Amino acid sequence: MSDTENKADLIALELKTGKVVIRLRPDVAPLAAERIRTLAAEGFYDNTPFHRVIQGFMAQGGDPTGTGTSGSHLPDLKAEFTRAAKFERGTVGMARTMNPDSANSQFFIMFEPSPHLDGQYTIVGQVIEGMEHIDQIKRGVGQSGVVQDPDRIISMRPVEA
Repeated sequence: MSDTENKADLIALELKTGKVVIRLRPDVAPLAAERIRTLAAEGFYDNTPFHRVIQGFMAQGGDPTGTGTSGSHLPDLKAEFTRAAKFERGTVGMARTMNPDSANSQFFIMFEPSPHLDGQYTIVGQVIEGMEHIDQIKRGVGQSGVVQDPDRIISMRPVEA
């Protein structure tokens, strides 16, 4: 991390295997970046599961119910699609329903590039440290990727300056 990097844009995710650092992307998704920062500061993500994990694709979390159908107490966000960033390995995107303006608290982290998502989902950040820990998250089964007894986020907080 360089001295010029804005620490306000860094989120530390603690998993059972170690620490992951995500750099938020307010340059492409200011609303979503602020939402993740706000919820992380509140402790919203602590002990939430990675409820949907698909080998070779992504790990999804951020739903306190672990069902993939819930979000936070805050209103849904307007879509912030961009072509200025791509869904590459380590990209963090906002999960949503079929409604493009339904992102709330759920996010997903890419295991592999997925260009078919470019311009279709909000890119909110990028893993800059600890991707090896994301790689170790317990996988789900089938096309849905639903995980039985899923791995959980121990804590997720903004990095202190």
